[in-house]
Amino acid sequence: MTLRIERIPTLSDNYTYLLICGETGEAAIVDAPEAEPVIRRVDASGARVTKILSTHHHPDHTMANPELAKRYCVPVYGHVSDRERLAGFSDGLEEGDSVTVGRHLARVLFIPGHTRGHIAYVFEQDGALFSGDTMFAGGCGRLFEGTPEMMFAAFQKLAALPDDTRVYCGHEYTESNLVFAAHIEPDHVAIRDRLARVRAKRAHRAADWHDATPEEMTVPSTLAEEHATNPFLRAADAAEFGRRRALKDSFRG
Repeated sequence: MTLRIERIPTLSDNYTYLLICGETGEAAIVDAPEAEPVIRRVDASGARVTKILSTHHHPDHTMANPELAKRYCVPVYGHVSDRERLAGFSDGLEEGDSVTVGRHLARVLFIPGHTRGHIAYVFEQDGALFSGDTMFAGGCGRLFEGTPEMMFAAFQKLAALPDDTRVYCGHEYTESNLVFAAHIEPDHVAIRDRLARVRAKRAHRAADWHDATPEEMTVPSTLAEEHATNPFLRAADAAEFGRRRALKDSFRG
């Protein structure tokens, strides 16, 4: 039983995901700011969209929800607290709830920090985590609405998942994240090695992100990679996490 995960480049550096159950053909759309690239991918796949999953309310993850929900006649899921501010919202989720894509089940984790209503979708049997703008490959999201304590707790919750879990985040920020990681841990061999690999992948990127190929995409990573090289997952406590996030906010490396 296979969950097919297709990465769709949207806006200038966003990842939208199309999740397809290999047995039933049912599909879910995750974090869609643009409709056209998603519709093209759905049409090409032959999948039947049954729901839209949002990790948080920001427009660069939700702007296309109303159009897509109308086109496919499907519900839009998000955290219950985002009812009034998540585009197209129809169904609220809480920590511990679950959603299905065909025969595949995702557990909902409440991980506030980037926003106060941020959630993640964890397909444990498939080894896939959709972390939105909380955990990035090599980094973390800005604290727009939360505190370092909230984000640190969210990271600890994600860190408890199996090491081989693939991390599907919201943006192609990996290179800049690892430049910062190398700045604060200059002697860390694993960080330097990962940065070199990422730079090699990104050296021949498409001029337009919409035309990006899988060969230049650095997402997904794995939680094992994040444990080894993500400076925020490596923070000892919320205070250190907060210091690192403040440094990243002003970093111009």
